Amino acid sequence: MKTPYYIIYEDRLRKNLELISRVSREGDVKIIMAFKANALWKTFPIIREYVTSSTASSLNEMRLSLEFLGDDVHAYCPVYTKESFPEFLEGCSHITFNSLSQFSTFYPEVKNYNSNHPERSVSCGLRVNPHCSVIETDIYNPCVPGSRFGVNADDLPEELPEGLEGFHFHALCESSSYDLEKVLDAFIVQFGKWLPKLKWLNMGGGHLMTRQGYDVDHLLSLLKRLHQDYPNLELIMEPGSAFTWQTGDLVTEVLDVVEDAGIKTAIIDASFACHMPDCLEMPYRPNILEALPDDSAGISYRLGGNSCLSGDFVGDWKFDKDLEPGQRLTLLDMNHYTTVKTNMFNGIQHPSIWLQPKEGAPILLRQYSYEDYKNRMD
Repeated sequence: MKTPYYIIYEDRLRKNLELISRVSREGDVKIIMAFKANALWKTFPIIREYVTSSTASSLNEMRLSLEFLGDDVHAYCPVYTKESFPEFLEGCSHITFNSLSQFSTFYPEVKNYNSNHPERSVSCGLRVNPHCSVIETDIYNPCVPGSRFGVNADDLPEELPEGLEGFHFHALCESSSYDLEKVLDAFIVQFGKWLPKLKWLNMGGGHLMTRQGYDVDHLLSLLKRLHQDYPNLELIMEPGSAFTWQTGDLVTEVLDVVEDAGIKTAIIDASFACHMPDCLEMPYRPNILEALPDDSAGISYRLGGNSCLSGDFVGDWKFDKDLEPGQRLTLLDMNHYTTVKTNMFNGIQHPSIWLQPKEGAPILLRQYSYEDYKNRMD
């Protein structure tokens, strides 16, 4: 298998999906898949055995779900347009609005649509901002001061507008059940008086229930408490990373080793900027299978991407011997929020994508070519 390539492992994916199904069943909560974290539709036949509902933030994500996953699509966009909204109405079961002005603009269309399609009426919701920050990295924190996401409790009328059936909050990122508890407590203090009048509550994403050490029983207790306090509410969660957490890797090859100011950099045939942009945005340093533990005595290396961006590097890792051209390195956990964010800066070739089934040889899902680069501008 020629590097660079992503490889997804079916057995790991199914393990995550089985846990998600357990939480859905025992917590009486609808868990829907967020396409912003994973849109690799050639793996959807596996996912569809467990989950067929999705959340979409664009028409493209909605269309992908309708074609390959299922027709229970929950839409949320910071803004809808008069051109896009009719198609959202045709394809979605739930539509969440980011502001009261967006709701008042488009609800007449929803009301008219529902009266003409009673067999599949669309349910409207409003995103609210509980202003409870449990995320340290601002770029992923929707509750920072000045956030453009959601309505404040002080800006809601005592009586909610006609047709508003649900609330949606999103305040987590790869977070624990105890983080969710903090957000829920803040949310209920601010928005609790409206909850008995609603039909559903969407608690957004960031619930990393498939991470080792996540307290699933505590999560289930929170869901049970919510059901007891608000038996009228259907509960919804839309984790992104949890579906594909630790289910895939990126395999690369060292092409050259350079040194400056005493820093050794191994240049690989992949790019952080193009193929692992979260490493630079977050930033974070992925684990490498062949590297030593951080506290080990070893030889330190940065990894440099094969692009002309000066900042296309991450480090440092320690290895038990010098890295040399031709050596392969396995960057771990490169499925969620990775393939969906890749780009073709510098025209650098995309890694191919493989699936390792539970039994048998790997299956090639996608091989990229010059035509893919050229056709982006066609």
